[in-house]
Amino acid sequence: MREHRASFDLPHPPERLWALMQDYARWTEYAPMVLRVEVLHPGDAQGNGLLRRVVYRLPFGRSGCALELVTDVVPAAGYRYTMISRTPGNDQTGHVRLERVGPSRTRLHFDERYHLVSWPWRWFEGPIYRFINRKNEESMRRMSAWLSEHPEYRADLAAAAST
Repeated sequence: MREHRASFDLPHPPERLWALMQDYARWTEYAPMVLRVEVLHPGDAQGNGLLRRVVYRLPFGRSGCALELVTDVVPAAGYRYTMISRTPGNDQTGHVRLERVGPSRTRLHFDERYHLVSWPWRWFEGPIYRFINRKNEESMRRMSAWLSEHPEYRADLAAAAST
C-alpha cells in the first residue's frame, strides 16, 4: 500500500474552487491528463453517491479510464472517492479537503492510497504513481491558475467570500 499526500495554499475562496471542481465539463481546461469526465450517476442533492468515469491520457499516446465513486461530500469543504477497479483489492481511495485560511484563501489537502495487486504492474507501482502524483498536483495548481485567469467564473462566490 502506498500513500501520497499534498497540500497547497491557493488564492481563491473554497466556494469558488468547489464550483470549478464540480464543473466536470471544465476539467479538461486545467487537468493535463483528463480527456473527459462522464457523470454516470449524479448521486444525491449534495453529490454523495456520484459515479463518474474519468478518461485520461497515458504515456505513449494511450488512454485509460477510472470509475470513481464519490462519498462523504461536504459542499465547499471536501469529499472522498474510490476508484473502482476490475480487480478485487486494486481499488484506490482518495480524499480532497478545502480549508479556509483567509477571506479569499484556501488550503487544499489531497491524499490518495493505492496498491497494485496484479503482476507485472506491481513491479512498476512506484514509477507509475510518481507520474500520476505529479500530474494530480499539476492539475490542482492549474485549477487555481485557471480561476486566476478567469475572474468572471463564479465571480459571485469570490465577492461573497470577501464580505
